[in-house]
Amino acid sequence: MKTILETRDLRMVYRVGKVDVPALRGVNISVAEGEFVSIMGPSGCGKSTLLHLMGGLLTPTSGDVIIDGENLAKLSDASRTDLRRRKIGFIFQKFNLFPTLTAEGNLKLAEHIAGNGGSSPSPENRAKILGMLRLQEKLHHKPIELSGGEQQRVAIARAVIHHPAIVLADEPTGNLDSQNSEIVLNMLSDLNKQLGQTIIMITHNPEAAAYSQRVIEMRDGHVVHSREMVGK
Repeated sequence: MKTILETRDLRMVYRVGKVDVPALRGVNISVAEGEFVSIMGPSGCGKSTLLHLMGGLLTPTSGDVIIDGENLAKLSDASRTDLRRRKIGFIFQKFNLFPTLTAEGNLKLAEHIAGNGGSSPSPENRAKILGMLRLQEKLHHKPIELSGGEQQRVAIARAVIHHPAIVLADEPTGNLDSQNSEIVLNMLSDLNKQLGQTIIMITHNPEAAAYSQRVIEMRDGHVVHSREMVGK
């Protein structure tokens, strides 16, 4: 199976005053195309730093991040930005929707940005995603008129509307109640199973991680364990 993302001896050290604080201490992971992977660990273990490095939002102190055959360390800032636009979808704990745009406006903006880097999403693909996320009746509502769960579903649609190589989800249910969390996690699972979307999700919640196919556990900037989820 094709490897869609790989990190090689990834290290990140933050400078706090005169003190070096290591966040990652040589992380090596590999994610196959079409996998749904959760990264777990306690606060401060480095999992969010790892996600930001995988998304090209931070530059590592040393090591490599390779996405769909492209090494981020060897790209210019402009090329790295272009790769993010074409190949990475982000889902954050805070929904980060444009408040003045309707749900449809938020999606069209994402389509326009993705289209600048290649072909625009097909109408068929867009309709399938909206149907899976049950958004057809909410397209003309602004974020303030949507529940938290509905806003997160719009954010998910925005992240996958151009079928990126990878979706990076940072605690996507962190601001949701248990019912909406279950809905969102089931939808992420459906996107993975029905569209073959590769998903890497940061979570501290074992119940959320149970929706993925594999769990990577981190401690103190290291990967300490990787296990397949039974029945996934």
